[in-house]
Amino acid sequence: MTPNKDIKEIIDKLPEKPGVYQYYNSMDELIYVGKAKNLKKRVCQYFYRNHESPKTTVLVQKIHNIKYIMVDSEEEALLLENSLIKQYLPRYNLSLKDDKTYPSICIKNEPFPRVFKTRHLVKDGSEYFGPYASVYMITILLELAHELFPIRSCKLPLTEEKIQNKKFNVCLQYHLKKCKAPCIGLQSKKEYMQNICKIRKILEGGIHTINEYLLKEMLALAEECRFEEAQAVKKKYQIIERYKAKSIVVNTKLDKIDVFGYDEDEQSAYINILRIIKGSIIQGFTIEYRKRFDKKKEDLLATAIIELRNTLKSDSAEIIVPFLPEIQFADIVITVPAEGDKQKLLYLSQQNVRQFKLEKLKQQEKFNSSQRDLRILSNLQHVLRLTRPPMRIECFDNSNMQGSNAVAACVVFRKAKPSKGDYRKYTIKTVAGPDDYASMKEVVRRRYERAIKDAIPLPDLVIADGGVGQMEAIRQVVENELGLNIPIAGLTKNQQHRTRELLFGFPPKVIGIRPTGELFKFLATIQEEVHRFAISFHRKKRSKAQVTSELDNIKGIGEKTKKELLSHFKSIKRLKSAKFEDIKNVIGKQRTSITYKHFHPKSKL
Repeated sequence: MTPNKDIKEIIDKLPEKPGVYQYYNSMDELIYVGKAKNLKKRVCQYFYRNHESPKTTVLVQKIHNIKYIMVDSEEEALLLENSLIKQYLPRYNLSLKDDKTYPSICIKNEPFPRVFKTRHLVKDGSEYFGPYASVYMITILLELAHELFPIRSCKLPLTEEKIQNKKFNVCLQYHLKKCKAPCIGLQSKKEYMQNICKIRKILEGGIHTINEYLLKEMLALAEECRFEEAQAVKKKYQIIERYKAKSIVVNTKLDKIDVFGYDEDEQSAYINILRIIKGSIIQGFTIEYRKRFDKKKEDLLATAIIELRNTLKSDSAEIIVPFLPEIQFADIVITVPAEGDKQKLLYLSQQNVRQFKLEKLKQQEKFNSSQRDLRILSNLQHVLRLTRPPMRIECFDNSNMQGSNAVAACVVFRKAKPSKGDYRKYTIKTVAGPDDYASMKEVVRRRYERAIKDAIPLPDLVIADGGVGQMEAIRQVVENELGLNIPIAGLTKNQQHRTRELLFGFPPKVIGIRPTGELFKFLATIQEEVHRFAISFHRKKRSKAQVTSELDNIKGIGEKTKKELLSHFKSIKRLKSAKFEDIKNVIGKQRTSITYKHFHPKSKL
């Protein structure tokens, strides 16, 4: 693509130095920011090269002006690019998808500082540690800090003047020995601030320093025979040791290292950071970049390294990566490990980023279930070669026991979701004995004659819970009798009574679909649902028939009495085994005599 005259003049004047270039459209809006080791060469690549990506082609077509800022190094260019993108949010740049506020730990700027979790960063001199992707990790750190060093959790406006004037009273936390009551002067500000300093050390990752201090203090107290005090210090020491045991993943010689894991898909890039101090993971965080423009993964990783180190305020002198980023960082050692403890850390970071990606995909699937449903229906349309996606599917099943109490059911799925208000139950009326095919014909005939009469929408696909015979029975009614043109499929089952295969066409043929795929699972769900609905109706009808036949044979017992008996005893079996007095308490002596004599003809009342 050849640039126009104005753009060509700008390109000719570009320096061959590191810097940041900015593209503007005809409305003078900033649409893209990029960094370059050599400004002139990088910008020329946009205009004197054919681009495979349509996004790049569209971007170049929209460029009406170019501005640039020179810097001393490529690293400075990356920092400036990151800053400008955050400030102006250009349309064609990467967008940081995870713009939600993650929680941090705050040491509040006040005379007796509180330490608490927050999502709001206020520029009032307070210190913030984080952000943390895991609320659980914050909870553990805060519990550890408060257990080791009792500090206040109240929101009282403590000042030394108000404490001296006795404006406050102690609370329950003091009696639980979780606070030393600085509010009434029982703890000096100097001692309180010493505790805050130790908590700060823990949050900065200096937990090993704290433990060394506690160990020395414990031994010193023991030597002075102050055993109760030494025991209290020992408890604190053990608490930290337990915490360390959970967090150490490699040897403690690995200190101040940032580990980066990377994964991507077509739409996004996912980058994780693990901060390691003295062999312990003190922070873990993952971000997602939504791709709006074609960038190499090396460039994406470089951008994320700057972003994450800045977010977590990291000054580690070494970083571990799965591959080398686009640029080299001054005063930072970059390692791509192949084995050993560093490789284990990289593997752990990679696991974290893959888990994050998986959770994101599941979340998208959950919120975009309609897209998933449309994809399934489109897939079904494709494998059956239908003229349109089957937005309304109806499935039939019969149920009987040796020909008695024969019933059938029809379930309806609209846009791949069960439409339970459209479900229908049918009692077989015209078929004598166990004839599944005749029963299927009766139900389908009744269903679609009624649909035609009442102008009910016809399905895009009919499915038989069964094989060739059931499909043919449906076809004879739908096509031959009613003259309808509705595709008909069948679902057969294996010996374990689970969905085996999909049949379609006349004569029916097996349609090959992957048993572990979402389409097969969808069809299995339809088959299970119609079977469940038919069986539940059949059981209810059979149970009702059994109950009715037993009580209907008792002369002198009407419908009201039958309801009273069944309501109280729940079943005929319990009624038969009930004592005379128990039945009498429900329906009175006269009706009880009739009922009891029926079930116990040899008894003498």
